[in-house]
Amino acid sequence: MARPPAKELTERELEVMQIFWDRGQLSVADAQIALAEAGVKLAYTTIGTVVRILADKGFLKQMNDERPFVFQPLRTYEEVSGKLLKSLLHSVFKGSSEQLLVRLVEEEQLSTKDRQALKTILERHRGKRETQ
Repeated sequence: MARPPAKELTERELEVMQIFWDRGQLSVADAQIALAEAGVKLAYTTIGTVVRILADKGFLKQMNDERPFVFQPLRTYEEVSGKLLKSLLHSVFKGSSEQLLVRLVEEEQLSTKDRQALKTILERHRGKRETQ
């Protein structure tokens, strides 16, 4: 008996989803070209298989019935990245946002621009929380 498909995205599936999030509706051939432009060279059949898996998992939707088939994202980048981040936060950092931020700052050696962006985000969210 075959095991059910995993609900999480593999690294390869995430690469393909990034192209769909960036470009919207694509055929497999268009996705292959876009991936190649991004430096990811994969066979047409490989991308076709990944796209089919993503459709089976509910991340992509086939938009037409004639070839070439065109697909578009069913789930937004924000939805998927938020879920992945929450999973990472709980599985690796035991739910501690502080530990996540410390690791990010220590490991990534944030640039001045990144630090300013983080400061701006924190200030914006602090204002939201104070009004709630």
